[in-house]
Formats: sequence, C-alpha cells, structure tokens
Amino acid sequence: MDMMYDCWLSAGKDDNFDRAKKYFCSVTAPDGRVVSSAVKELCNTAERLFGISPCVDGDADKGFVLRIDASLGAGAYKTEITDDAVYITGGDGNGVLYGVYRFLILTGGGYPDDRIAVSESPAYAVRMIDHWDNGDGGIERGYAGRSIFFSDYAVTEDMTRITDYARLLSSVGINAVCINNVNVHRNESYFITDRYLDKISALADTFGDYGIKLYLSVNYAAPIEIGGLDTADPLDSGVKSFWADMAKNIYAHIPGFGGFLVKADSENRPGPFTYGRDHADGANMLAEALRPYGGIVIWRCFVYNCHLDWRDRSIDRARAAYDHFKPLDGRFADNVYLQIKNGPMDFQIREAVSPLFSGLDKTNMFAEFQITQEYTGQQKDLCYLVPMWKECLDFNTFRNGKPFVKDRILGAAGVSNIGDSHCWTGAPLAGANLYGFGRLVFDPSLSAGEIAEEWVRASVTSDEKDSELITKMLLSSRDIYESYTSPLGVGWMVVPHYHYGVDIDGYEYSPWGTYHYSDCHGMGVDRTVATGTGYTSQYAPENADMYENIDTCPEELLLFFHHVPYTHMLKSGETLIQHIYDSHFEGADRAAELAHQWETLKGRVPDDYFETVRERFEMQTANAERWRDVVNTYFHRKSGIDDIHNRKVYD
Repeated sequence: MDMMYDCWLSAGKDDNFDRAKKYFCSVTAPDGRVVSSAVKELCNTAERLFGISPCVDGDADKGFVLRIDASLGAGAYKTEITDDAVYITGGDGNGVLYGVYRFLILTGGGYPDDRIAVSESPAYAVRMIDHWDNGDGGIERGYAGRSIFFSDYAVTEDMTRITDYARLLSSVGINAVCINNVNVHRNESYFITDRYLDKISALADTFGDYGIKLYLSVNYAAPIEIGGLDTADPLDSGVKSFWADMAKNIYAHIPGFGGFLVKADSENRPGPFTYGRDHADGANMLAEALRPYGGIVIWRCFVYNCHLDWRDRSIDRARAAYDHFKPLDGRFADNVYLQIKNGPMDFQIREAVSPLFSGLDKTNMFAEFQITQEYTGQQKDLCYLVPMWKECLDFNTFRNGKPFVKDRILGAAGVSNIGDSHCWTGAPLAGANLYGFGRLVFDPSLSAGEIAEEWVRASVTSDEKDSELITKMLLSSRDIYESYTSPLGVGWMVVPHYHYGVDIDGYEYSPWGTYHYSDCHGMGVDRTVATGTGYTSQYAPENADMYENIDTCPEELLLFFHHVPYTHMLKSGETLIQHIYDSHFEGADRAAELAHQWETLKGRVPDDYFETVRERFEMQTANAERWRDVVNTYFHRKSGIDDIHNRKVYD
C-alpha cells in the first residue's frame, strides 16, 4: 500500500478493513465487462490486505453478491449489509462498480455500516474530466508533472498507470474523459486519424473496462490542416464529408467513442466566424457527423475577443459568452452540449456565476470547472475548491421552473489536475479537489464538508482528531487564499501567462480584458446598466437588481460589479482600503497557521506524505507574505491612506 500513489483507494492504511475480512471469502457476480473490473477490485483488495483469494461465483448468500437491476437507472447503486454478505446492486455495470468502490472507500475511512449501506443515483448522465495534455508530453496549466498519455508525440503503450487512473476516476463516478488539450495544434490534429487511432483505441479500451468513455478535442480547421481542403466552412459539402469520414473511421477503431470537445473562435483558435457562420452552424455540422454512432459534440462557450483596447471602458470580457450564445438558444442540435465555465471570466478565486446558465432555455448545457489550480495556487498553495463549485451549482437563476444551476445542466466537466507525479496531483492534499469534483457532480446535494471528510478519512487518516483537523484546514483554505490575493471579486493581479504570484498591473494594460481599474480614488469594474458596461442586465431581474445596487450587491463580489471609492464603508464597518490591508495581513497569518497545524501531524502520517505537504506549505507561506506586502504597498501608494493599525507597509 502506497498512500501517495493509491490516494483514496489506499485501503488498509488504518486497519479499518479487519471487520470486513469475513466478506472477502467469495464474490458472486453477473457477467459483464465493467462488472468484471468490480470483481477484480474486490479480489485484489483481498489479496493485498489479507493474502487470500476469494472464491469467484461461489455461495450467493455469502461474501460479496453483485447484482444488476435496471430499474435503478444507469450508474445508480444500492448497498445492503448483513452478517454474512454485502449485497451491491447496480442499475448497470457502472452502478455495480461504483457501489463496490463506495464500499471500499467508506470502509477504509472507518465509517460504520449504516453509513456504508447507501443508495446513490448520479445527477448527470455525463461526468467528465478534460485533460489539457499535448502530444509532446507537456500539459497546459499542469502542475503535477508531465502527461500520462503522451510523450514526444507518441501515445503511451504501457497501460499500468492508465488502469490505475481509470480506477481512481471510476471510484468517484467519472464516466467520461477527454485526453487532449482543447487548444489543438497541428500535430495533435492527427489524433483523429490512423496515425494515432490504433494506440488511442488501446487507451479507450482501458478506460472502457471501468465504464469511462473516451473523447477527443478536435481542431476546427482540421479539414485544412490535415484534410487538404481549402476551407473549413461548416456549410461546405466537402467539409461535411471530411468530418463524416473522420467519424466513421474513429468509430471503426473505437466503437464506444464519446465524441468531440471543441474550442473555436476564441484565443486565436479557428472557428466558423472565418466564414461568416456562427457557433450553431459549426457545432451542428460536427454533430451531424457523429449522430449515426450516438456521439455528441461538446462546444465550449469560452469565447471572447482577446485583442481588446484597455483604454475603452465600455468593453467587458464578462459579457462575451452571453452575447455570443444567448441569440443562438434553440438552434443547436440535440446532440450538442454547450460547456459553460462556472464564471464569465476565467476560473478566478471569486467571480459571479455565469449568466449564460440562466440565459439558455432551449439548449443542452454542461458546467465546466477547473480542478487544476491555475489561478488558485497551482497546487503549491492549499485551496479546496468544492465550496466554489457548490456556489455555482446552488446559484438561483430564477428561471423556468428549474431555477438552480444544478437543475438546469445535463453534465459537468472538470479540467484535470493530474500528471505523472507520484501522488498524481503534485501536492497530496490537492487530491481532495479531484475526488471532490467526482463526488459533487455525482451528487450535488453533498456538502463541501461531507466530501472533504470522506476524502481525508480515505486518503490520509481516519483518526478522529487528525481527520477533523485536516478537514477544517481544507474547508478554510479557499477563504485564506482569497484573503491574501485579490479582494472582493476583482480578480487577476497575477503574473502574466504564469498566473502564480502577484503582479497587480500585469494584465492591466493588456488586450486580454482583465482589468481592475485601480486609480487614486478607488478600484473595481463598473458593470452596472446605469453607468457601466451593462453586464448586470444579462441576469434575471431578481439577480440583476441585486447586483446593480451597490447596497444589495454581495460584498464578496463588490468589485466585480462596481467601481468603489477606497473610503466606501463596508457592512463590517471598515472602509474598502482598510479591508484590503486587514484581509491581506490576516490571510498571510492564516496561511502560516496552516503550516503550523500541519506540523502537529508529524509522526501521525507517513514521513514521505508529511514532508511533501510540509514543503508545499513553506511555498504557500512565502507566497502569501509576498502577496500581502505587494498588494498593501500598491494600494497604500495609490490611495495615500494609512493602515489604521500602523502595521508594516512598504513605501
């Protein structure tokens, strides 16, 4: 057992399986590819923990009894425990596998039988991980090593680690994976051709054993790049034939292929705009090619102009997705799904929920979350992201009978945070975000605390005192990170391109549309209808009115929606400038306290695990101190207003 590599499947780390040993005498199960993986998981656990080999297809009244009852629904399962047997019934093979993993995870976490005997049904049909891996082995926004799929433009042929990754994903209910970057360059454009499909089909087979469909990101300009055509116009018959031929060949290699993920007409990527067409034209053309095989198109809504004039205060990148896609509502094919980022900007530590979730009533929607910590500490700083994702899913859109985002979407995708790091995520505690994403999109009713506790007890320790401490550290981490970085929803202020560390004006005079507009009087972006960009009008009236009024706007989003004087009085009774000083001093102190809390666990978790995490907290402490000093100095110089507590601010 290797806790860092096995993550939440490190069964046996706390001797919690001793009480379950009697069940490993036998495994009875129906036939089926995915069910076979469930049987294998139980048999391997028995061998690893107890040195025994269960009798397979033995007594149906003893040991593990796996069953399928289609009436439960796809992916659903229920677990019943008696003195002699554990009955795990799934709505299909995936449900059986999920039930087995839940038994192993919860038993390993030391939970009692009444917590383990559960019934669950997935909220969404598609629960997906998007990888931003490139053919050369690099990973865009990867903070955990290099790709496990590609190296030097070759596809891996060693399925050992791929199998273990499939196990991790399936154990939290993930059933879809896209293995390559949405920014598809020339070499990766060939992934949909015979040059790569034999090797990619082997990956698909491995994931398929665990009930996971494989998807590919495609280059919209592939008809030109690799097809020899002189156009990628979605209405051109030659372009349609190209994609129809590609789809036919892909499904010949990978019968269970899921479909295409597409980034088009954004950040200099090609798309239908070149030909005077729109997103519906482009997406529907690809959907037509996939339809005969049951495939789907996932079309990303991260579309905006990245060549803006920072001098023009009327422009607003936050408006872009809604402005592009709202007019197209109802025009997309039924096998097209629009994938919408949780916020309208780009995965900031705090931003408003995208109004596009409320704007589309006749279009299939997925939510997109970023598990990899691009703007949230890059897996150096601890930042548990499940609370942020829950805020999005629980957001009330005030629309059409299904007001909450979690009820309006049909699936969810998370941008992967794994690489070839031994512990998968670079920092062991960052595993909580990968686990948390899977659990949350399987069951959005779970609380962030429940998910954090499950992960800690399965991955680190089930000791009551120690697990409670680590759980509290996770639950406080987002607020801590936010308090020493960008205040009250203003965002950015990061080193350009790299995005780790503070550079307040790094993007302020750039074409990227990521401005905070700090001057000698105040800061923030005026997105009101009355005096600003009009962005608030993209929400339903209940939310639009709330955000429009500075007195009713939630203060954690104050600077996202309003340009505010430094002397503005917050509900806490402190001015904006004093809040900036206080939060950054407090945030740095709380980051240091996280490091101190972790030190108390020395000798209580394995040494390699302890040291790896300790090193990360050293990085975070230094990062928080730099953010504190740079931000406070910057705004002291801008405002000319002193900290009332006379703490050290550098002039």
